[in-house]
Amino acid sequence: MIKVSGWSLIRLYTILVYIFMFAPIAVVIVLSFNPEQFGCFPMKGVSLRWFFKLAQNEPILAAFKNSLILGSLTALVSTTIGILASLAFVRYDFPGKNTLNTLLLAPIMIPEVILGVALLLFIRWLQQPKTFALLVIGHVVLTLPYVLLIVQARLVGIKKEYEEAAKSLGANPFQTFKEVTLPLLTPAILAGMLFSFTISFDDITATLFWATAQNQTVPVKIFGMLRNSVSPEINALGTVMIVLTVATPLLAGYFSRKLARGS
Repeated sequence: MIKVSGWSLIRLYTILVYIFMFAPIAVVIVLSFNPEQFGCFPMKGVSLRWFFKLAQNEPILAAFKNSLILGSLTALVSTTIGILASLAFVRYDFPGKNTLNTLLLAPIMIPEVILGVALLLFIRWLQQPKTFALLVIGHVVLTLPYVLLIVQARLVGIKKEYEEAAKSLGANPFQTFKEVTLPLLTPAILAGMLFSFTISFDDITATLFWATAQNQTVPVKIFGMLRNSVSPEINALGTVMIVLTVATPLLAGYFSRKLARGS
């Protein structure tokens, strides 16, 4: 008689959960190389037909360009604000510090639907149209908490004695930050920047409320394509999105660990 232990059931349950989570992703990737118009198994060969067709689709390329620009601007603004805010919260004391820190981290705990509707209503209250700047502001609100958490965690581990030693040797505050603090913060800065880019590039829930017909991102474009019909180009586009969104955090972790060991 075969005895089934509790750990065996946990392992089996874990495997089933992972299969349930990643099987649809695997199906999308496999079908993106299907040469036929309609997806079926077994496939009648392997082809890059839909990737080439995707590269000739002007609306998708425009959406991809918007996503890259939006993600880059979001990463730049979020990281800049995150560095300055983290230095203020960790290195200085001022009235209302904990309250302000909590407010900046609050978006991570609020559903994106609520954030999307709230910012849209606020813009309408100001009687301003939806623009690309609105997308940047909204994505900065979404990604800033992640940058703050990563940079603050790194900054807490950097001893103030390093900075005090640089000041005692004649360095001014800017030189101290440039020569001492910034190199030690580089792994966290890079990780925060890449994570914020990934979150911005992949977001759809809140972006649906802020995007316009001229400023559509790739996820919004995919959602619009699915409402009309299921084209094989969607599988190819989904594969590209999966590769980008998976590779970016992995690169962030790799370079962060490498820079952390170097520093």
